[in-house]
Amino acid sequence: METPHEARMERSERTDLILECAAELFAERGIAGTTVRDIAGRTGILSGSLYHHFPSKDAIADRIVTLYLDELIARYESVLAAGGDARSTLGGLVLASSRVSRTNPHASEIYQRETAYLRQLPSRDRIREATRAIRETWMTALERGVATGDLRRDVPVELLYLLVRDAVWLTSRSFSPSSTLDQEGIARSILSVFLDGATAQPEERARR
Repeated sequence: METPHEARMERSERTDLILECAAELFAERGIAGTTVRDIAGRTGILSGSLYHHFPSKDAIADRIVTLYLDELIARYESVLAAGGDARSTLGGLVLASSRVSRTNPHASEIYQRETAYLRQLPSRDRIREATRAIRETWMTALERGVATGDLRRDVPVELLYLLVRDAVWLTSRSFSPSSTLDQEGIARSILSVFLDGATAQPEERARR
């Protein structure tokens, strides 16, 4: 006979499977283009059984996005808690963003592309607040970089934020887990391009 603990474990595993399959479908078809029946079919359960785990499709999308944002913010908080100069903080944020996006590719895709739909979800206020906190974290780090001279003063910080954010997101989508470039290498390269530029340094040119 199944124990209560085993039943909870099975329910938790089934919930995780629903979230995983739903995230894949939402990223492929969009949230609006995906039905509960689609999710149930991908998961391998009856549509009616899915409602034992989530009351609606929107509740599933809500959980996917909030879990993603919670993980991202937790990583950012660890970077800030570690201290360090502006360059190391920016590097930590780039690496944290890359790691979370690459381990949660479908959730990242949903968050980036489903802005309008996310405004309809039950946790829309929480999502809006998390988005604001993410932006403020980046803006503070970039403003610090300008103040310390690591970043140019003639480039608007808002523009730098948009460029770095999109660079992290696009590279996270473009490089597969089997890529020869590891996450740390990608993060270092992104940071180097933004802090040092793409032009070869004098010592590099001298070696050619």
